Amino acid sequence: MTPQDLKAELRSAALSRRDALAGDVRIEKSLDATAHGVQHIEFEAGSVVSGFFPIRSEIDPRPLMDEFRKLGARLCLPVVMDKTTIVFRELVRGAELIDTGFGTRGPGEGAEVLDPTLMIMPLSVFDFHGGRIGYGAGHYDRAIAKSIEKGITPRLIGMAFDCQHEARVPVELHDQPLDAILTESGYYPRKG
Repeated sequence: MTPQDLKAELRSAALSRRDALAGDVRIEKSLDATAHGVQHIEFEAGSVVSGFFPIRSEIDPRPLMDEFRKLGARLCLPVVMDKTTIVFRELVRGAELIDTGFGTRGPGEGAEVLDPTLMIMPLSVFDFHGGRIGYGAGHYDRAIAKSIEKGITPRLIGMAFDCQHEARVPVELHDQPLDAILTESGYYPRKG
């Protein structure tokens, strides 16, 4: 089995487990994750922090993003530009949100494009060794590689439900490792 085939198999299984969570349970677990995130994730006021708006049955990072805003973070969201590229547009209160690809919403063309130094990332599967399986398009891996080329190495924190965990996920050369994972049960820095 190729790494891509194994990733697809693990993704399908984890998304089925995630989809099985009731809506009210997802809300409560998202709030629990927010509490852990506020307690453990540190950044300086004025830091650029990217989050995401949840799609389908994803964990909801919006409460965490709002807490980070209150602590002085400058927020941004990913916007799909084409099949290979995302940019991070500044999210300010009251700004109109538009459809930005993959069923999510974000700031429009008038919003400033930012380079996040902390990324709260969506995912389908994770392990505690920095492994992350996204949705297969590779947008985040390419965006992170571009940031590194610019001299910016963002901290990468995956946010998901515990049910999306696997002991090990396959990692390919282009895969950017997570620095930590945030779930409803806690904040877990990458193991070795």
